[in-house]
Amino acid sequence: MIRARLATRLPAWQATRKYVPRSRAFSCVAADSKGLARAVRAVKVKVITVSKGNSQGTEIVAGEWGDKIKRYTQFEHLQVKPNPKKAGSPQVAVQAEGEKVLKAIAAQDYVVLLDERGKSMTSEGMAKLIAKVGDNRVSNLVFSIGGPYGHSSEVRMRADEMVKLSDMVLNHQIAHLVLVEQIYRAWTILRGEPYHH
Repeated sequence: MIRARLATRLPAWQATRKYVPRSRAFSCVAADSKGLARAVRAVKVKVITVSKGNSQGTEIVAGEWGDKIKRYTQFEHLQVKPNPKKAGSPQVAVQAEGEKVLKAIAAQDYVVLLDERGKSMTSEGMAKLIAKVGDNRVSNLVFSIGGPYGHSSEVRMRADEMVKLSDMVLNHQIAHLVLVEQIYRAWTILRGEPYHH
């Protein structure tokens, strides 16, 4: 009787949801209307960006999204400085950047490059990607945003997938913000939480 009265005070999505404590190992919820919510191994997410750094405002917003992602899994952002060898040639700069990016990737990581020539991906597609990677028991899910001239051929060869965030070319700061928000959104989809409509 008391439980029934409490349920009437909760929003519908909470009243029908099973209580499952959040854990660093697994995230489980009842299926949502789209059928995407499911048990997912919380694989660590790493975002690598080749950039001089973000503006203070971008850092604050990206940090907020990163903290939200940490509700579900471990999250890390790694910045690689562009053109570490101060080369005059874009090809040499991209090669040097690629070497730094590859050093940050372990052999068992699942690597997704963000590239304007990659495949389009919906928010639901991002959720399915995270679930797939969790199912495959890899160490980390790594997203890499290249520098002004993109990724080196070696980084492209190492990638497991290439996706694009937009048909338009995005500034690296905007791409970073869009990516971390979409990673968070994907986790809310997998948890069946009401953030994604």
